[in-house]
Amino acid sequence: MKLLEKRHNKVTINITSLIDVLFLLLIFFMVSSTFLEQPGMKLELPETRSHATEKIENLILQMTTDEQLILNGEAVAFDVLEEKIKELLPSVREKTLVLKADKLVKHGTVVDVMDIAKLSGVEKIVIATKVESSNN
Repeated sequence: MKLLEKRHNKVTINITSLIDVLFLLLIFFMVSSTFLEQPGMKLELPETRSHATEKIENLILQMTTDEQLILNGEAVAFDVLEEKIKELLPSVREKTLVLKADKLVKHGTVVDVMDIAKLSGVEKIVIATKVESSNN
């Protein structure tokens, strides 16, 4: 009498479906992440309730309520603003413009000035605000 030997099959785990799920997750994260900067104007708006002191060595443009432009302490006409910015830009360490516009200046005028600044070669525009005083 001959006894039959039981064959011991090796247990294998089929990981094909796990690889498929991992691959789909990888594709999802790659598609949902942005790796490129979006074109357009970049604005760094400072917090209004807190403040950080930082020495800024760049162009400062002030806009008064009567829409007068003052670039680094010198009055500038709107039609020569682009030329003045191009003239001063090489002497500035960072190509940044700090825009100090009065809150009563028209929004369209501020946008026009920002557009002129970008066309003049300014890489970053910072809109200045003042720290909100607490009434506690």
